[in-house]
Amino acid sequence: MNILILGGGGREHGLAWAVKQNPKCDRLIVAPGNAGIAAIAECADIDIMDGASVVTFAEENAVDFVIIGPEAPLAAGVADALRNAGLLCFGPSQAAARLEVSKAFTKEICDACAAPTAAWARFTEAAPAKDYIRARGAPIVVKADGLAAGKGVIVAMDEATALAAIDEMFAGAFGAAGAEVVIEEFMAGEEASFFVLCDGETVLPIGTAQDHKRVGEGDTGPNTGGMGAYSPAPVLTDAIAQQALDQIIRPTVAELSRRGTPYQGVLYAGLMIEDGRARLVEYNVRFGDPETQVLMMRLGAQALDLMLACARGDLAGHQVHWADDHALTVVMAANGYPEGYDKGSEISGLEGLPEDSFHMTFHAGTTARKGKILAAGGRVLNITARGATLQEAQTRAYAMVDEIDWPEGFCRRDIGWRAL
Repeated sequence: MNILILGGGGREHGLAWAVKQNPKCDRLIVAPGNAGIAAIAECADIDIMDGASVVTFAEENAVDFVIIGPEAPLAAGVADALRNAGLLCFGPSQAAARLEVSKAFTKEICDACAAPTAAWARFTEAAPAKDYIRARGAPIVVKADGLAAGKGVIVAMDEATALAAIDEMFAGAFGAAGAEVVIEEFMAGEEASFFVLCDGETVLPIGTAQDHKRVGEGDTGPNTGGMGAYSPAPVLTDAIAQQALDQIIRPTVAELSRRGTPYQGVLYAGLMIEDGRARLVEYNVRFGDPETQVLMMRLGAQALDLMLACARGDLAGHQVHWADDHALTVVMAANGYPEGYDKGSEISGLEGLPEDSFHMTFHAGTTARKGKILAAGGRVLNITARGATLQEAQTRAYAMVDEIDWPEGFCRRDIGWRAL
């Protein structure tokens, strides 16, 4: 098969790595890709936000299957354009992608199907939003309604922070994403990620993970796109996973089908777990980043077979075959992230790192120039390892980190701390 993956981050490097393991993959193209992806696949320069351009490229290159990595092309309807052209595609329709595009839409779906989640309200003006906060008190959560690259959420532990977040969002700090604001009840507990595939009807769980959103050790400092992750997440026990499936995920999928917008793709549920029960924090309509990297290390070649079954609508009867082990990834980011940071610094030491089914360096924001690897983003590398135990995976990952020479970068040194 000729396979095209859209995207150029660590998630897409993880997907490309897993797809490449499968003998069904004859030719692999990633658009736009990055310096690490270029070592295992062809990189193409196309506008992944333009459905017509993606369709033209796929047809000209005899592409059999398209995997859409990031949320933005899904929100723009690229999956719809591909399906309308008769191309096999992995990723939800624009209508179903509203589960991530609009937090208020997700809340409406949850209310309609009685899925447990936080109490909420939506606002388009600052004054009534502030009145609501004053009436409810803190802690409280303020969210930009739209896509904000994982950064449009303020967990305000005091009223002043919440009020300031309202001013910030309505002043345009998150662009159009903050034109509407959702204010939610603060949910205590431990957060974990639950991933399922759905072909419109069948729901198949494919793994759990736990992300580290805060930039600082001990989960301190501002939110980021994610500073590391591990899989599986022990807090998401079999019983809690079943409750989440029965009360949250399957009712959501059924409600979308009832509305005429069946869900096809990966559905990533962020869950808050307290007292042995899960409530929904949010949905994402694509694989998480950096959770993808640990999931793909554990799934390997079967990831392609599962995504194909999902796209073809024949997921029923498929099973996920896990190795009984653990995976952990450490994000190396440019100094200053998630605020201002410089690009273009050289990263050395990568060539000596092991690359096998137990050790991988997934590139997130890199470029190659004159034989050198340069930083080209905020989150730059995902140093990933598997082990028989989480401790072993952590030890292997940090041993790789210590071989990298990049003074302009940093990482957290406590990835996995909750489970360990």
